[in-house]
Amino acid sequence: MNTQKVALVVGAQGVIGRNLIDHLRGLKDWNIIGLSRRGGESDERVRHIAVDLLDQEDSRAKLDGLKQVTHIFYAAYQHRPSWAELVAPNLAMLVNTLESVEPVADHLQHVSLMQGYKVYGGHLGPFKTPARETDAHFMPPEFMFDQQTYLEQRQQGKAWTWSGIRPAVVGGFALGNPMNLALAIAVYASVSKELGLPLRFPGKPGAYDKLVEMTDAGLLAKATVWAATDPRCGNQAFNIGNGDLFRWSEMWPKIARYFDLEVAPPLPLSLTTVMADKAEVWQRIVDKHDLARHGLAELSSWEFSDFVFSWDYDMFGDGSKARRFGFHEYVETEDMFMAIFDDFRRRKVIP
Repeated sequence: MNTQKVALVVGAQGVIGRNLIDHLRGLKDWNIIGLSRRGGESDERVRHIAVDLLDQEDSRAKLDGLKQVTHIFYAAYQHRPSWAELVAPNLAMLVNTLESVEPVADHLQHVSLMQGYKVYGGHLGPFKTPARETDAHFMPPEFMFDQQTYLEQRQQGKAWTWSGIRPAVVGGFALGNPMNLALAIAVYASVSKELGLPLRFPGKPGAYDKLVEMTDAGLLAKATVWAATDPRCGNQAFNIGNGDLFRWSEMWPKIARYFDLEVAPPLPLSLTTVMADKAEVWQRIVDKHDLARHGLAELSSWEFSDFVFSWDYDMFGDGSKARRFGFHEYVETEDMFMAIFDDFRRRKVIP
């Protein structure tokens, strides 16, 4: 019997998809197909396909030959200005993926749906913590509800199963990604240093001392593959966090030390606003330190960072369900940050 598995990673160029592909590369029994709008360099292990998943015809044309797919890992996301506007495109991309691949993939075993703490209303304001997978839904719009409902209905009577993976804020490497907090911090710190400024926490008053959780992208990749391949996890959702909680008041001075910066008292700064005119400063940093030629716009996730730093309430989930089902990996968040910053330096993204 052929035990070779074929992963279809949807959203292959994001923080989550990129790290998932890296993890799957290290597992001998997987072949990998990556989907993204801009495609990528294919090699003997990974075949990249450029596809516009918002376009039903393009999706069908590019995907209906993928008969060999056994596991779909869905981690695509399209940003929109309002919660309501997020629903249509993010549901459409999932629908177009499944309706193109599922009818032809005779050996489909599992569909993994990347979710997050928006399922619990974490983005709306103070919510029940720790959030648990059994918590009730709230009044929509919320695209994650529509995606999960669609997946549950489509799975009825089918041989394949699904899982919902719910990370906290994800830390890892990817450029041109709208939700990369670690990269935003690293660029903000580098600009602060260039301007001779201390590192100042830019968030809302109250956000500095609340409990927060993050999810390392490598840990998330392991958990995602575990949930997709362990039969006990079929048709289940799992919170996936690093396993520790932190407060920015404790983490921020450690981050400042990494960049050899002093810390000044917090001040509510919109990074979207104060970094808007820093392209020339960044170019100066790139030239001075002979960095990779990435413009500031390519590196910035200011809107997302402002959002995270606005959480003047606790933001964490209960990760015990995954442990009860057999996943026992963890990452210390301080180590995660330092490892990501080291990685940015190795890649010459920051000085």
